[in-house]
Amino acid sequence: MSNQGFKVQPAPCTLNGYGVRLEPMSMAHADGLRMAARDGELWKLRVTSVPEPEQTEAYIQTALDGLKAGHRVPFVVVDEKSGKVIGSSSYHDIIAPVARLEIGYTWYAKSMQRTHVNTACKLMLMTHAFDTLGAGVVGWRTDNYNFASQRAIERLGAKKDGVIRHHAIRRDGTVRDTVMYSVIAGEWAEVRNHLLYQMHRHAD
Repeated sequence: MSNQGFKVQPAPCTLNGYGVRLEPMSMAHADGLRMAARDGELWKLRVTSVPEPEQTEAYIQTALDGLKAGHRVPFVVVDEKSGKVIGSSSYHDIIAPVARLEIGYTWYAKSMQRTHVNTACKLMLMTHAFDTLGAGVVGWRTDNYNFASQRAIERLGAKKDGVIRHHAIRRDGTVRDTVMYSVIAGEWAEVRNHLLYQMHRHAD
């Protein structure tokens, strides 16, 4: 039986491009993440995972625990011009035997939303996942009421896999349905060209 796992195991690394940098999350980023979340008071949104200011260290520790357990690789997003932390993203739900991972726990300071930043980060994360790690599939999941997130994922070129009903608890205690998306390796070349086109449009 052939080995269908990753060529390279997902691990902390630094990815640079398009004026942003993804670097491995650490406790040293606590103040930066706190400031980024305050830009728009993002923790008040019921359909996101953004930490409340006093929960930032616990949020980082949970991400680092996931890294230690082998199912998550967390990043912070840094604006290269200012050096400020502007958000966060992760590889998560990593399933090595089938070379599957998801991109999630993604959020950006409000002032960075509707800019090129999300497309840039997704392009870098997907390029690393498919071209370096050898992923067979990259997935996303989002709240059924997080319509902005669904639109953003669909703009990447991901296909909707379906909805898992009554799947997870929101921060307000209600239970959400989860919308699942994915891009498989055979689709990556076309998706990459689509994302590069979007980046060039932002640059114009």
